Amino acid sequence: MSAFNKSSALMARGAEFLGSDYAILCGAMSWVSERKLVSAISNAGGFGVIACGAMTPELLDAEIAATQALTSRAFGVNLITMHPQLFDLIEVCAKHDVTHVVLAGGIPPKGSVEAIKQGGAKVICFAPTLALGKKLLRSGADALVIEGMEAGGHIGPVSTSVLAQEILPTLAADNLVFVAGGIGRGEAIAGYLEMGAAGVQLGTRFACASESIAHPDFKKAFFRASARDAIASVQVDPRLPVIPVRALRNKGTEAFSAKQIEVARQVDEAALAMTEAQLQIEHYWAGALRRAVVDGDIENGSLMAGQSVGMVTQEEPAAEIIAKLMAECEAALSTRVAA
Repeated sequence: MSAFNKSSALMARGAEFLGSDYAILCGAMSWVSERKLVSAISNAGGFGVIACGAMTPELLDAEIAATQALTSRAFGVNLITMHPQLFDLIEVCAKHDVTHVVLAGGIPPKGSVEAIKQGGAKVICFAPTLALGKKLLRSGADALVIEGMEAGGHIGPVSTSVLAQEILPTLAADNLVFVAGGIGRGEAIAGYLEMGAAGVQLGTRFACASESIAHPDFKKAFFRASARDAIASVQVDPRLPVIPVRALRNKGTEAFSAKQIEVARQVDEAALAMTEAQLQIEHYWAGALRRAVVDGDIENGSLMAGQSVGMVTQEEPAAEIIAKLMAECEAALSTRVAA
């Protein structure tokens, strides 16, 4: 770690909090962030995060145990706040002494943050605005991730650079704030660290790691793609709020619009409650993502990717990706003019 003196100094708070060598989290990518990739990232000094997604408590139980068999390093579990069995999943994390739980997909339901803490884990929440970030910290969140719209998967409406300027100057001095969305190189990491970030989160950059179980055709689609190919899905019906999803353009992105129209019609006809409608949308993406990641159906599946996809050009071991990011970050910090 001595080769990364400046980077390590700026990452010290975040790394200590995570229990990792470097304050680099891997964003939770459903079907991709599983035992193999998570353990590889943690073993390489980063911080892997299992994507629970739509898993049952039984499946999560097995996934955590399998990950712990592959690494003795710390890793986290990402839970979706709207999951109908959220509290059962929290219990599974506690049973395995998971050190960090990341809550994604909306405001944490009443009692969920407390339940995680009772199980001994730290709580990381996503904050799309400064006001919500402050509220989450007051509610017991130990750290925040601010993720810009450049990210892959579910996204908010504001860019990473704007969120960082709005939130870091106010919250970063006294709180742990990790920056995510569109980060593909170490120079960007250096910039956010200098602004006060405790660390960063990357997803797309790790999706095609050698240890990623993603189908070879899924990875090839990433290698071919440029930033402009990673587009955000369109919300069809304003009465059915849908968190946009960024993915590579294909037949699957068009099919999502048709799915929304169908679900909106069912809500209109009172055949579907709003919470169930949103869950159906979530399940749609889980299914479409599985088709792409596991089956290699890159036409009809969902190729969730951030705009940094153009920087993913080959398959590399997770350890090499982390080493490259850290070297780029250190080089950038070392060229800064001394005050």
